[in-house]
Order: sequence, then C-alpha cells, then structure tokens
Amino acid sequence: MNRRIRVFLVDDQELMRQGLRKLLEIETDIEVVGEAPDGVTALAEVGPCDADIVLVDARMPRMNGVELIARLAAERPDLTTLVLSTFDEDEYIFGALRAGARGYLLKDCSPDELLNGIRKAHAGETVLDGPVAARLVAELRREHPWVADLRGADLLSGREMEVARMIAVGASNREIAGRLHITEGTVKNHVSSMLRKLGLRDRTQLALYFAD
Repeated sequence: MNRRIRVFLVDDQELMRQGLRKLLEIETDIEVVGEAPDGVTALAEVGPCDADIVLVDARMPRMNGVELIARLAAERPDLTTLVLSTFDEDEYIFGALRAGARGYLLKDCSPDELLNGIRKAHAGETVLDGPVAARLVAELRREHPWVADLRGADLLSGREMEVARMIAVGASNREIAGRLHITEGTVKNHVSSMLRKLGLRDRTQLALYFAD
C-alpha cells in the first residue's frame, strides 16, 4: 500500500486550519501531519512531521507565505509547497512562484480543486487556479511582447505546434509520445527547441502560453 500524502497546514486562521484538516482527512490518500499559525512556527515544527506538502497561506503575521516558501526551498528542498490564499495580488502570486511554490490556489476554489491540486503538486505538476493562470499568461506576454504577436506560428514547426498544444492541455511526455508515435526523447528535444525559439524559461511557461 502506498504511503498517504502527508500535508502540513500553515494558516493564521484557526477556523480555516480546522476546516482544512476535516476536509483532507476524509480522503484515504491524504493525511494531515501538523499545522502552524505562521511561518516562524512552521519552520520550527515542520521538520519532525515528515511532511510531503506544506499548504501555505500568502499573508500571515511574523513571516508571510512568500518568505516561508523561500526559507523552505533553501532549508528543506525535499518539501513541496503549495499556496492556498484569499489574496491574488501580483506580489504574492509571482513572489511565491519565484520562491519555489509548486502552485497557487485561491480559497474560493472548490474542495475537489484543492484535493486534486494537492495530488498534482505531490506528483510534481504545477497547480494554478484559473485567475492565477490568466495573470501569469498576461505577465509572460508583457515580458515577451514579440512572442505574443507571433503566437509561435512563424517560429515553430508543425510537429512542435502539435506537441505544444498537447502540453497546454496537460499531457505528459509519455502521452504525447504515444499519440504522435514518437519517442519520449524526441518529445523532450521538441520541448527544448520550442523553449529556445520562444525565449521561454520552462515547460510551465510553455503550457501557459498556449493555454488559450
């Protein structure tokens, strides 16, 4: 039997932590192993809990979520951090993702979206709430306006465009290889080529760019 996903909760509202604990512990594959009301306490207590994922609020007293994520990335790179917050300001969204968060969800997401987000983050996928993803796409296109105009059509080959569209809907390299009848190595080569041509940093930016 596989080990359950071990989650550590960090939120300054006790009622929110209690609600999250009750929601998560209903699931057979998720276990809440600890909680903290702020980043300072979280740093002190997360170590002995053997957590897999730290679910972090963005705005908290003593140490906010962005600083906590950066500290955990430096001190505990084995941990996955995922933001669950009311706040959708750019400083929190971009700050958290740059600090190393696996994703950013808003507290008005549905229970299923949160549960699926935790599972995806644990599997190594990037998790973004719809409005958050839209903000990132806008920022990406602001930083690369020439890419936004071309939309890749004049830069990418037909096969690269096929791969890009599949990445945009969440397909893995294995799934893409199977559908296109090519090897996973060839898919990786296409991804590397697209990133270079479009001036993008990673697969997440590529997926966001072609998402709409």
